[in-house]
This record gives sequence, C-alpha cells and structure tokens, in this order.
Amino acid sequence: MAGVEAARDRAQAVLRVRGAALAVAALPTAAAAVLIAGGVTGRLGAAGAPDAAGWDVARWVVGAIALLVLLSALAFAVVLRRVALPQVPAVQIAETEAPELYRLVRDLAERMDVPAPARVALTPDCDSWLEDPLPGAPCEAAPSPAARPHSDALGRETAAPPAPTLVIGSPFMWWMRVAELRALLAPVVAGTACSADPDIAAARRFVRALDATLGLAADLADRSAWLRPAAALLGRVSGLLLHRCRAHAAEMERAVASWASEQAKQVDYGLRIAAQEQVGLAYAGWDRLLTRVALPAWRIGRWPGRLDAGVVAALTELSRRDRLAEGFETRLGERPACDLLEEPGRIDEAVSLLAARLFHGDGGADGGAATARWAPVDWADYPVAVVERIWRAQSAELVGLLEPDGTDRAIDRLLHRLRDGAAEELAGALTSRRLRAAPPPQPEFQLQPPRTGRDLLGEHLTALVCCAAVDSGAAEPGLDWLDGPVLLVGGVRRTDLAAPVALAVEHGDDRPLRAWLDEIGIRVEKPVRLP
Repeated sequence: MAGVEAARDRAQAVLRVRGAALAVAALPTAAAAVLIAGGVTGRLGAAGAPDAAGWDVARWVVGAIALLVLLSALAFAVVLRRVALPQVPAVQIAETEAPELYRLVRDLAERMDVPAPARVALTPDCDSWLEDPLPGAPCEAAPSPAARPHSDALGRETAAPPAPTLVIGSPFMWWMRVAELRALLAPVVAGTACSADPDIAAARRFVRALDATLGLAADLADRSAWLRPAAALLGRVSGLLLHRCRAHAAEMERAVASWASEQAKQVDYGLRIAAQEQVGLAYAGWDRLLTRVALPAWRIGRWPGRLDAGVVAALTELSRRDRLAEGFETRLGERPACDLLEEPGRIDEAVSLLAARLFHGDGGADGGAATARWAPVDWADYPVAVVERIWRAQSAELVGLLEPDGTDRAIDRLLHRLRDGAAEELAGALTSRRLRAAPPPQPEFQLQPPRTGRDLLGEHLTALVCCAAVDSGAAEPGLDWLDGPVLLVGGVRRTDLAAPVALAVEHGDDRPLRAWLDEIGIRVEKPVRLP
C-alpha cells in the first residue's frame, strides 16, 4: 500500500494548504481579540492612559478589518461548498440493465481487494475513469473487504466516502471483447481503493471546488459590471489556492495511477497490452465516425441512433482496408462486451443522443431555427434522409447565388461562370452567407478545421453534380463508414470526382468535369431537382 500512503501524503499537503488559508483568514480576528482583551484588562490602552485614544482607534480599525475578512472568508467557504462541480455527462446504467457487467466489475474489485464502484455509466468518449459522487448526492457504497473504516489524524474512526461511479467509454463496450474490457478496466477499478481514503477524497473535492469556483468567478465577471469586484477577488483567491495545490494534487493523482497500475498487474496483465492496442484503434474509428458520418447528420437536426454499432462497422472497415491485425475475424468471433448489457440497442440510442447534444448542442440545423427538435435516423435511411438532403440543400444554395429566381438550375450555367473566373466571387458569397446563417458557436465546430471559401465552393459544386447524377438515375447516395456521404454508381463508390471539381474551382478548367459527367451519362443542360 506504499502507493496509497504516498497519495495520502500528497492529499494531506493539499489539505494543509486549505488549513493555512483558514489560519490566514483567522489572523485579523485573533488580532482584534487580543486588542479587545487588552483593553478590558487594562494592559493595552487603559482608561486615562496617554495612549488610550490610539489603542481605541487600533481596536476599531482592526476589528473592522477582522469583520470584513471573516465575512469574506465565510462567503468564500459557502461558495466552495455550494458551487456546482463539473460532471461529465453520461448515461447511468442500473444494475438491472446490466447485471453481468456489474458482476464483472465486482469480481475485478474482489480479486484486487478494493471497494467496488457503486454504479456504472457509459459516456460517448474513448476513455474510462472513476467519477466521484457530488456532495450530498445519494450514493450507495458497495460492500467490499477493502471498504472498512479509516482513522483520521486524531485516531478517530471515520466512515469511508461513498463509492465512486465507474464511467466507461461506450465505444469500448461495442468494439472490445469481454476479456479485453475486463483487462482494460482493472487499473480503473483499482483506483477505488484511493477514492475510499477520506484524505484523498477530501483533497479531490477541495481541488475540484477551487477549479469550479475559478470558472464561476469568470462567469460572474462577464455577467454584470457590479459583480466584477467580488468576482475578481473570488477568482484571485481561488487561483492562488489552486496554484498552491496544483503540484501536490498532480503528484497525488500520479501516485494513485501508479499504485492502481501495479495493483492491476495481477489481473489479465498480458491481455491488457493487447487491449491497449484496441484503445488506439477505437479512438481512430470513433473520431472518423463523429467527424465524417455523425456531424453531417447533426447539422441538419438528425442524430444517428446507433453510433456505437456504427463504430464497429467503421473499425471493421478500417481494419480491412489497412490490414491492421492478423486474425481479425477470429477476434470478432469472441463475445463482444456489449453482450453484458440487457438491451444494448436501447442504451446505444441513449448514448447516441447524448453524443449529439454534447458535441453539437440541443438541436437545430445550420441556418435553421435553433429550437428545431432532434429526430433519430437509422443507418439504413441515412443515405436518403441525410446525404441526399444535404446535397439538395447545398445545390439550392449555390443555384440561388447564380440565379436568385431559380430559373436556370443546370450545371452548364455554373461551369460557364467558373470558366469566366467567377470562383472567387462565388466563394466569397458562400462564406458570407454561411457566416450570417450560422448559429452561435457550438462545441461541434471543434470537430473539423475551418473551411475556406474555395472549400465551400468545391463542396457545393460536388453536391450539385451528385444531385444531377441521382436525378439521371445513374447513381444513388451512399454511406461510407469512414468517409461519410459518398456517390455510388452501379453500387460502387466513385472516388474520382474530387480532382475534376478541384480543377474547375481552382483553375476554371471545366473540361475534366464535363468529361466525367459525359462518362456517367449526365446532361449538363438539364435542370437539377431542388428541394
């Protein structure tokens, strides 16, 4: 337990910072008490003494300062206690919804002689961790041989803090096999031993409260001018204490992680190395699925209802293309971790909706009403409900720039304009329209780098070409698990459209694109159907 002792030492260092801050806040009160006591006993400024008036002034000044500092310290303590601590959004999984998963986690805890997590939750992220319960929140402590009373610095027995929640990245549940998940979760579950320590738990709460208070001070400063002085003081004190605690808190967490890793070596250590390889693969597939597949749907107010099932398809395709691992089919024949859930489809749907709200906001399409409601979409309906809809909308936007009345909707008109050097003008108009129509910045914009006007023009021209191909009956919209919306001709994805479009946009050379259209059998003078 040397690692736990090292973590406890660092936690006590954090708590000493808290104690020192309390002592500093109490100094003016102590000084005022000394001055008042000295006046009562006649030792400091006795009545009739030459310096009595000076001591009276000192008592009033120090007393006022003490009262001000005491009230400020009390207000700061109230803020620290009541501030909303940050919580990562997650879908709570009841034991009745995943009894086998709970048994797996408790078996891990029993084998490592640590307390079992109280609950399990899934989050749309490629990570797993322990989430400490919020102060005052009901949280049952799971029975465990390691969950026994502790003693504080005075030797008094104290009950262990409530057991934390085990948060698991949902892509792991669908992509990993049961044995891999057990090996991956072992170091995380081992961390409950440190979470059950009162000193470590108190130090973590103090640091989290300071961090939340610092954010609250920044919000208050932006909200109202008359709150700025108080917010500045609150932020300054919080920042100072956080600075004093940061090194100790970092070393405490490092010691916890080191001990948990050593403790978990007794559980499937060899398999954990292979499971870590799958973590990197899961992250790559999840990132591609969110940015290339989910994001286009979110932008029009639709959310794919089976993201985790989609990540399995994306990773399968990624493994097939890049030949990442031998024996891949044998691995997929093993039992997936999602089988530990009673209703994986329903839970996948809940996690998918959480991902949409977390990465994009509360709903609404680009350029539409912000209050538009989310609507689910199945993977089978994705090509028509999402891909074709996006193409039609982008085509209408581009045609609207060329012909505001919409009378000429043929590709030929646009190609003539590009050949005449209108690319810069169209790119600028698209950029301006996108900036005017865009909703307030949302977290989803972090998923993709900013696009230039030429990028937007190329995207809209590609959409117009795809719509013309679909209208001609020669092609249909499709979904690629790694690249998102694609054009299928004869059931086969066409990947040779990007180069002709780029030449038309960047250089005004429309001949390669016209040749491509002729090959498919598309008449450039025929109007494109718009929504």
